[in-house]
Amino acid sequence: MTDQRFIITPDGRTLAYAEYGATDGRAVFFFHGMPGSRLFHPYDEITTRLGVRLVCVDRPGYGGSTYQPGRRILDWPGDIATLSAKLGIGKFAVAGHSGGGPYAAACAYALPDAVTAAAILCSVGPAGTPGATRGMSVLNRAGFQAGHIIPWPLWRILLWSTYHRRCEDPAASMERDPGHRPPADEEQISRPEVRQACVVSEIEAFRHGLLGLAWEARLLTRPWGFRLEDIKIPVQIWHGTADNVASIAMAESMAGAIPNCTAIYCPGEAHLLLFPHWEEILTWLKME
Repeated sequence: MTDQRFIITPDGRTLAYAEYGATDGRAVFFFHGMPGSRLFHPYDEITTRLGVRLVCVDRPGYGGSTYQPGRRILDWPGDIATLSAKLGIGKFAVAGHSGGGPYAAACAYALPDAVTAAAILCSVGPAGTPGATRGMSVLNRAGFQAGHIIPWPLWRILLWSTYHRRCEDPAASMERDPGHRPPADEEQISRPEVRQACVVSEIEAFRHGLLGLAWEARLLTRPWGFRLEDIKIPVQIWHGTADNVASIAMAESMAGAIPNCTAIYCPGEAHLLLFPHWEEILTWLKME
């Protein structure tokens, strides 16, 4: 199933989503990275075989979802509560990859009666984490170190200058990146199905330009609005030791702060480890 739909939120925004896997399966809401869209999802064969109903949602400003001025990370659980109610889903798990990780954590914190478990995959962590930027790429390190002090108008200009070529042609941008990717990610992106998932997701993410990405990048350099220590549901963190997009220090800090958390660190793996470990991730989410 690859159904693309939308709902209208109480404040009049469009919220776009897609579903994959089993129509009557255990529901898992999956939150894409930054940039990304509802079209990003790991192997459908595994999702279907495990009996999972995977709901992938465009965050505001990406793909088919309306930009939301002044949005906060903690606004996202409200959108997910609205969508799950419209879909008739009472209980569900959440998973977030990369820039989607904070949103999985936010739902785990804010919706404990609905969310059964959360998987935080190769995720960025709070910007104030000690040693947070160690091992990051130059671009990500600079953003995390300076993003919280740069005024919004200047930030928009900087994001445009950095990402406009990628926005215009995500596939060509991936061709320019080999020297900057860890070997494990290079191996994954060389697989046609993984590359296709990444390319189509970014093309859709940038359908309306860069405003959504600019605001979200700004959000992730600031406090999230809740304490990880107050998350009560089971959480599993997956992170590769060679990840240069989100640092291992961030993963370790989050794992130490979340009370009911299991951390799985994968030696030599990097930012795309969700593809080789998708079956394990979904199996755990189904069990909780």
